Amino acid sequence: MKRKLFRVLKITSLLIMGLVLLFFAGVYWPLQNLEVPEIHETILIKSISVIDIESGTLIKDQDIKITGNRITEIGISGSVNSADEIFIINGQGKYVIPGLWDMHTHSNVHSEWLHHPLYIANGVTTIRDMSGTLDKEDAYWVGSKTRLQWNKDLQNKKRVTPRYVLQGSYQIDGEQSVPNGVPNFFKLNNKKDVEPFLDFYKKEQVDFIKIYQQIKPESYRELAKKASQYNMHLAGHKPIFISLEEAIKAGQKSFEHGRIFMYDCFPHADSLRLSLNWRKNYSLYKNEMIDQFDDRKAEELMQLMSEENAYWTPTLQTLKFEANAHKEEFLNNSMTKYISIARKKLWWSFDISGNKERNLAHPNHIISEKFYGKSKELVSKANSLGVPIMVGTDVTDSYTFAGFSVHQELIDLVDAGLSNIEALRAATMIPAEYANKEYELGSIETGKLADMVILDKNPLKFISNTKEIYGIIQNGMYYDKQKIEELKSSTESMASSYHMNIKIFYSFITSELLLVQFND
Repeated sequence: MKRKLFRVLKITSLLIMGLVLLFFAGVYWPLQNLEVPEIHETILIKSISVIDIESGTLIKDQDIKITGNRITEIGISGSVNSADEIFIINGQGKYVIPGLWDMHTHSNVHSEWLHHPLYIANGVTTIRDMSGTLDKEDAYWVGSKTRLQWNKDLQNKKRVTPRYVLQGSYQIDGEQSVPNGVPNFFKLNNKKDVEPFLDFYKKEQVDFIKIYQQIKPESYRELAKKASQYNMHLAGHKPIFISLEEAIKAGQKSFEHGRIFMYDCFPHADSLRLSLNWRKNYSLYKNEMIDQFDDRKAEELMQLMSEENAYWTPTLQTLKFEANAHKEEFLNNSMTKYISIARKKLWWSFDISGNKERNLAHPNHIISEKFYGKSKELVSKANSLGVPIMVGTDVTDSYTFAGFSVHQELIDLVDAGLSNIEALRAATMIPAEYANKEYELGSIETGKLADMVILDKNPLKFISNTKEIYGIIQNGMYYDKQKIEELKSSTESMASSYHMNIKIFYSFITSELLLVQFND
C-alpha cells in the first residue's frame, strides 16, 4: 500500500513539475521581431489620384516621388524625374490619402506582435498611447522609454511599428490607482506633490499627463497651472470632481470618450460632481443624464471648447460595444481571431457579461444604447460648432481591434453626421495639428514624411473605402498586399499560440499597475 501511494505521489510530483516547466517555457520562449519590407532608396508612385485633405478635393493623375523617408516631388504624371533604379508603383485607377492616426490607444509589452502589425496593415501609421508607467518597468504596461526606442527603430527602418507621438504618463486617478512601494508624489494627494511629479515625468521625456476620473480637484488645478512650465499638457478623461467648463478653461488640451458632456448637462450635475460616492450617484442619474439632457448647456460648452482649442476624441467604439454587448450578431465578429485567448477569457469575457446583464435588465430602455445614440448626436453638433474632433478607438478595450477599429470609427463618425472629408481630417490633419506635427505629417505634400495609404477605391465617395487598401507607405517603407497579409497572418497566429497566451497571463498576474487598476 505504501509503495503504491509513493508511486502515485511520485507521478503527481512529476506531472506538477512538468506543468511548471511547461508554463515557464511559455513565459520565457523567445519571440522574434517582424521583418520590415525591402528597403527602396527611391520610390515613384505614378498616375495616382491624390486626396487633398485640407481642401477636400481630388487631384488626379499625379506622380509622387519619395526619397529616403520624405516626399521630394509631386507633379502631373510624366513630369517627375524617374530612373532605372527607382522602385515604381503603378497608381493608375487608385487613390492616396495620408497615413491614418489613432489618437487613443493603450500599448503593452505584447503590442510588438499583437498590435503593431495590425496598425500598419490597416494604414494606421501614427498613434497616441494613453498609458504609461511609474518609477520602474511594469510587467504589462510600457512607458515612454520603450515607445521612444520603438520610434528610433522605425526611424532607422528596423521595426514594424506605428509612430508614437506625444509620450504620456501613467493614468492619474488618485492614490487608489498607485501600488504600494512607489514614491508618494505619484498619489498627488496635495499640491506639494505636483512639482516632483512633473520633474519625474520631464526626465522621462513625457509630453502630457494622462488625467483620469478621480484626481483630487486641488491637485488637478495645480497640475493645470504648472504643466506648461515643463512643456507638458493635460489630456484624458473629464475629472469627475471638476466641471467640464473649469477643465476647459484650465487648459486641458484633449478630452476622451463620448460621455464628457453627459456629466455636466443635466439637472443634478453639481450633485454628481460634489458627491462623496459618485459611482453610486452616477448609476442613479444615468437615465436623467439622457432624458433631461440640456442641449443648450452642451452647446455653450462646445463653443468654449472651440474658443479654447480643446480637442475631443469621442472613441465611439467603446460606447458602441456597451450598447451592443447583449447582441450575438455584434459579438460574432471575425476580427476576434486577432485577439489573444488570454485577453478574451481574462478581460473581455467579464466586460461582455457585465454589460450584457445590465442591458438585459431593462430591455425596453437600454441606457447604454441611449448613451451611444446621444454621443453620436453630440459629435455632429460639436463638429459643426468648431470643436476639433480626433479619431481614437481605445485599443485594448473590449471589441476594439488595432487598426481595424480606426476604419469603423471613421464609418461611425460619418454616420453621426460628419462628411467623408471631415472624418478623414479627424484621422489625419487634425491629430497632426494637435501634436504640432502638421509640418511633418497629416497631408501629402512635398517635404513631409512619406506616410500614406494607397486605396483601390475613393473614400470621398464612400468612407468605408478606406478599408480597400492596395499598399501602405510608412517612413518611406512600402508594404504591398502580400506583406500586409503576412502582418495579419502573423498576428492571428500569435493570438492563438500557447507561448504568447502564457506570456499574457503571466504579465496580467504580475503587473502591479494592472492589479491596482482592476481592484479600483
